[in-house]
Amino acid sequence: MNMASTFIKPMHPEGRRFVAIFAAVTVVLFVIWDPLGWLGVGATVWCYYFFRDPERVTPQRTSLIVSPADGIVSLIEPAVPPVELGMADVPLTRVSVFMNVFNCHVNRAPVAGTVTAIAYRPGKFLNASLDKASVDNERNSLRLTMADGRDIAVVQIAGLVARRIVCFVAPQARLAVGERFGLIRFGSRLDVYLPEGVVPDVAIGQTMVAGETIIARLTDA
Repeated sequence: MNMASTFIKPMHPEGRRFVAIFAAVTVVLFVIWDPLGWLGVGATVWCYYFFRDPERVTPQRTSLIVSPADGIVSLIEPAVPPVELGMADVPLTRVSVFMNVFNCHVNRAPVAGTVTAIAYRPGKFLNASLDKASVDNERNSLRLTMADGRDIAVVQIAGLVARRIVCFVAPQARLAVGERFGLIRFGSRLDVYLPEGVVPDVAIGQTMVAGETIIARLTDA
């Protein structure tokens, strides 16, 4: 195994200007005082690491729902999807994945489907691990319609540190399972609203890997 590829991951283009800013500040810090410069080096490395975008191996069975984010399952509970998506006003099982500032923040489609709605809503910047963050915080919601007609809602939620939600796709885009659709910087949460009757295969506290960890199965087969 190539040791370099084990520790050095490709960086998402979204992070280039931030790493450049961190690096420029580091140069200035070295001019002021060497110890400050080395702190800047550490911060620059962290920034690069935050925007890493590793390849993932996604299960291809159409019956599987995979995690849209790296992180920890923080909540599993019934909730009504964001009203702006135009879905039925009935509670669905919501699985929340909390991302800290050390997790990879590239978000991936949990299923293959068509983006039938995208809705951004401004809001607060509460701690994303709190239940009320789903309602009160800034968010960007996607409705994915699968080939069988069922819908899944995926919601990007800003957090205490996160101040920028980025979405790469537009309405009517067709996404493959595990395909990148956005990111959030720096520290945040993803909510997935499972179709009615679908039971999650994960537990609170479980570690998720975006595009790889199976959250639930659309069928029992």
